[in-house]
Amino acid sequence: MRADWIEHRRADDGERVGWMEPDGDGFVAIDLLGRPRTDPVDWLTAEETLDALGLGYLADPYELRLDDGSWLRVRIAEATPSTIRVKKDDWGDMTATQIYYSVPFPVTAEVLRPLER
Repeated sequence: MRADWIEHRRADDGERVGWMEPDGDGFVAIDLLGRPRTDPVDWLTAEETLDALGLGYLADPYELRLDDGSWLRVRIAEATPSTIRVKKDDWGDMTATQIYYSVPFPVTAEVLRPLER
């Protein structure tokens, strides 16, 4: 997280849903993975974008690029301004060994990408 990012929390429950990065006369909405979600827009549009985005995308399946260049299906286990932790998708198998990977914040599409459906 950059020092000039302005945290945005939902009004109803105070949950952090992202940041707004000053850019000229506008702001870029940044999600919890550190990805820009808008071009420079006014303050209200940036807030509305983050509110509408919510947290649901954190539950979506993703793909992590492994050191050998292959892609592994993962789920986000933790998202903080200092690190992103993902775990190998076990499809809810309670007996599966849980394998976690740390991903640098902000996330780039070269490392972690939404799973194409």
